[in-house]
Amino acid sequence: MKIPGSILRISAALIAFLILTFLAIIVYALISDYKPEEKEIVYTSDKTERISDTVEISLLTWNIGYCGLDREMDFFYDGGTRVRTPEEKCYENIDTVKKFLMQNDTIDFILLQEIDLKSKRSYRVNEFETFSESLTEYIPFFAVNYDVFFVPVPPSSPMGKVLSGIAVFSRFLPASVTRFSFPGKYGFPKQLFMLDRCFVMSRYLLENGGELLVINTHNEAFDPGQIRRAQMAYLKDLLLAEYQKGNYIIAGGDWNQSPPDFKPEFTGHHVNNDQMMLNSDYLPSGWKWVYDNTEPSNRSVIAPYDRETTTTTVIDFFLISPNVECISVDCVNLDFRNSDHNPVRMKVRLK
Repeated sequence: MKIPGSILRISAALIAFLILTFLAIIVYALISDYKPEEKEIVYTSDKTERISDTVEISLLTWNIGYCGLDREMDFFYDGGTRVRTPEEKCYENIDTVKKFLMQNDTIDFILLQEIDLKSKRSYRVNEFETFSESLTEYIPFFAVNYDVFFVPVPPSSPMGKVLSGIAVFSRFLPASVTRFSFPGKYGFPKQLFMLDRCFVMSRYLLENGGELLVINTHNEAFDPGQIRRAQMAYLKDLLLAEYQKGNYIIAGGDWNQSPPDFKPEFTGHHVNNDQMMLNSDYLPSGWKWVYDNTEPSNRSVIAPYDRETTTTTVIDFFLISPNVECISVDCVNLDFRNSDHNPVRMKVRLK
């Protein structure tokens, strides 16, 4: 059957339009691509306070999933179909997360990951500003790790603009806060639309003349493992160099891999046995991975959460140097109501 010329012309014009649109997106993405330096100063001061080296220190780490990955959500990038939660649900998640943080406002350091500023996926709410206004006893710091003008996937309902990062809320005034870019990039053009992973190191002066370093990290999630290994090697060099100076180090966050020799003791949960695990010889003896193996900190988002069928694991935890002693750690089981992660709390003392 002969196809009418008008249909062929319309089809050709449509194909040409789609190609030109795609090329325009790539060109603009190249022009506007976020290119952070390897090391950027977020904050510095010569009027810092000194922390007692005998005080107990408490921390909380939580990937809040930009308040858009609640228990009803699946996510297209992890094998699901949906792009974002309904608007009212997103607002509910933000409010619930805020209330939880306010209920835990005696904690010294709150480390958050996936906190949006103005992103389509979280209805352009400035979550960092919202939480900062509520946590009035804290000094807030923010570092960008995702700044893309338009994420074009999935084609049927693009994720659109994303501006997001990691945040530290501190009850103490640091001497400095520094953003470190992790190494490792995806191939072109995928790298233009992915996160620029980083960690933030806050430096605090102690009364004994030493320094306490608090690190908030959010490692790669979607690679087969090469990028994560490169990131961990980069972090290891910094950890060992700072410890050799006599500093005290606490690192926490979403590592997107389980701690070494991880053996869960979950009750009523399915364990994700395919999760990448850190090597047991990553650091010399004396360094400690601190986590709660009785509760899951992360769930699969291939489908909405179901306690009976959803796979879960632990990828949110802390690492402490040999001169830091853990007093307690617990993963707060919120049943993934407002995020695909549960918060983890830890209390330590300096030796």
